[in-house]
Amino acid sequence: MSTKIKIAIGADHAGFEYKEMIKAFLGEEEVKDFGTHNPAAVDYPDFAHPVAQAVETGECTFGILICGSANGVAITANKHQQIRAAICWENEIAALARRHNNANILCIPARFISEELAREITTMFLNTAFEGGRHGTRVDKISC
Repeated sequence: MSTKIKIAIGADHAGFEYKEMIKAFLGEEEVKDFGTHNPAAVDYPDFAHPVAQAVETGECTFGILICGSANGVAITANKHQQIRAAICWENEIAALARRHNNANILCIPARFISEELAREITTMFLNTAFEGGRHGTRVDKISC
């Protein structure tokens, strides 16, 4: 990545190894790790809420959440009004989540994609700009 941005990251036990891999891939100085910090069983909301809060308040520009299917962390993060968490399992979905939905949290399904694909998706998500325009009008209608 060319521009320094702060990224919040969190995972449950199923996503722990991918979280550690993505942190190393991005460079830990750019990442604020909200846990979990080992592979012992945990509850995903305990990590999804702090990541969402960090993005919502502007402490971090983007968030990355990882669990087995990515569903639990996405559902949890999307409870926050300013969060648009997107489950991405291929590069084009990550690009569209950013371009069309202005997604600000990437949710990765660790049990369903390879580490290599997770790195590619992360790069795509973080380096794709929001198009705005008609998409901005739609995104503005999301919050309740």
